[in-house]
Amino acid sequence: MIPIPPDFSKKTNALEVFQYLFITLVILYFGKSLFIPLSFALLISFILYPVCKWMEQKGVNFNVAIGLSLIAVALLFTIILFLLFSQILEFSNEWQTLETKLEETINQLSVFLTNQFGVNEEKQMIYIKNTLNNSGSQIFTFLKNAVYSFSESLFYLLIVPIFSALILFYRQLLVEALYHIFPLDKKEMIREIIFETIHEYYKFIKGMLVVYVIVGLLNSIGLLIIGIPYPFLFGFTASVLTFIPYVGIMVSSLLPITVAWITFNSIWYPIGVILVFSLVQVLEAYIIFPYAVGSRLKINTLVILIMVIAGGILWGTAGMILFIPFISILKLIADRTESLKSLSLLLSDGK
Repeated sequence: MIPIPPDFSKKTNALEVFQYLFITLVILYFGKSLFIPLSFALLISFILYPVCKWMEQKGVNFNVAIGLSLIAVALLFTIILFLLFSQILEFSNEWQTLETKLEETINQLSVFLTNQFGVNEEKQMIYIKNTLNNSGSQIFTFLKNAVYSFSESLFYLLIVPIFSALILFYRQLLVEALYHIFPLDKKEMIREIIFETIHEYYKFIKGMLVVYVIVGLLNSIGLLIIGIPYPFLFGFTASVLTFIPYVGIMVSSLLPITVAWITFNSIWYPIGVILVFSLVQVLEAYIIFPYAVGSRLKINTLVILIMVIAGGILWGTAGMILFIPFISILKLIADRTESLKSLSLLLSDGK
């Protein structure tokens, strides 16, 4: 009997898929400095395209329509930055009172340790000195990451509008190039995918607005329950400023923490504010965002959650936002490709 050689074709195909996936992930990770602003620019250009098209139909010049659309986006970002810096200014105005309160709290803690545990001031100073020496490098690392994140956000704010304007300006050329990449019989399918991608991005933005409203309400209710003054002001300001990675939530939490510390003669109220914001952030990342956005894009929550985590690993906070529209575009392509029907079924919400 002649032995039948084993068929390695399926194994080879699987290996090829993993190779392509690995190469793609490596490119996305090491090229994130380019791909993140470019992806945001593509997102904004898709959103602004119908606005530009409407103005052009009303007789507005092509270049003027692009400029006016970008000015509207710039005004929105200006409002967000105004909220950010107004929070910083309000916090700086309360710094003197906060410093006095901090000194009182340290003195009270010192007296408590001496009376209850017999730890004299000399031992306390030695412990504080050792703690500061051990945590100095951690604080430096934290500040370095915060400064890097803030500077990165400023860079994106500058480069993204430029990319968006160029994408809108060369949109006809880019679409024609896309048509030439694929066979002629796929031209209608590509046109439909581009058209529906714009609508999917609109759904994505609506979902994000719902997320910000829910986060603002949860922040406000949490602050209201623990008795913080102006809960809705602080809650919705924090919700809007979470758009800026890391720095936004840090700055927006400083003022309510300060107000809580000054208003109430207890450290538990500032801790309560931190717990409220931390809990809402976790709910927003792993429950509210996947459900609110996924239901509008007709993608199941499991896939959304996986993409949020994968995006966070590859691109940080920006990836947690951007990978959702990417997966919706992949689903649009899978819906129209016979060989990808199983992938389309896997991504769908089953409705």
